[in-house]
Amino acid sequence: MGSPRSAAVVDAGPWYARPVLRVRDAARALGFYAAQLGFAEDWRYAEDGRLRIVQVSRQGCELILSDQWPEEAGGGLTFISLERADFEALRRELAERAVAHAAGHWGYDLVTVEDPDGNRLWFPHPQA
Repeated sequence: MGSPRSAAVVDAGPWYARPVLRVRDAARALGFYAAQLGFAEDWRYAEDGRLRIVQVSRQGCELILSDQWPEEAGGGLTFISLERADFEALRRELAERAVAHAAGHWGYDLVTVEDPDGNRLWFPHPQA
């Protein structure tokens, strides 16, 4: 049995990944991400008329919000890098919309936003 390093890697193109953030109420989470952070709804899945999963996106950043595991809600962490102009525009938006945010540090300075379920978005200050 070979080691994982000896296996051939097939270059079949870029991988496409999206985080799934666990929330207690998908409709409430959608409201926060849309109204407070400017995300748009891409698609949704409902069961018995109740929204359970929704994907939101903004400028290429896609997040899936799911309330299928409410006991596991929160604790998600998404790292979002922006160009300097977009970063400064985000800071202005957060202030204008009165979105709670804080300074953070993880090897360098960050702006952090926490959703109502405790999932965090980290926006690093762009490097000079």
